[in-house]
Amino acid sequence: MKEVIDVGLPPLKQPFSWAVKSAGMLFTAHGPVRSDGSIDTGPVKDQARLTFANLQRAVQAAGGTLADVTQVLIYMTDVQDMPAIDAVYREFFEAPWPNRSSAAVAGLVVPGMKIEIVAYAMIPAPHA
Repeated sequence: MKEVIDVGLPPLKQPFSWAVKSAGMLFTAHGPVRSDGSIDTGPVKDQARLTFANLQRAVQAAGGTLADVTQVLIYMTDVQDMPAIDAVYREFFEAPWPNRSSAAVAGLVVPGMKIEIVAYAMIPAPHA
């Protein structure tokens, strides 16, 4: 059975949930979406910081921490942005690192959007 997690971001016009939890596993995808639903199309470091902050918000809303993230898939529109994204990634994660894959793509849904991520986390059961 799946549980939709309220991450505090507004619903968008596409048919998806920001985060879904099932059997202790969290499935979530994020981009540089501000709390009002607008998209940051500024410098990649700012977009990455907002994207990973949104991931952190989702994991915390599901009862976990970023240490529970097991895999991150990064989609970027310019492979030259990888060093900047890595620098921000290190602000949010530490060793032991989640498994990760990074790919350059031709474009994302919103023009000017430079990063989108998919992440999976194993959320520990609450202590009773």
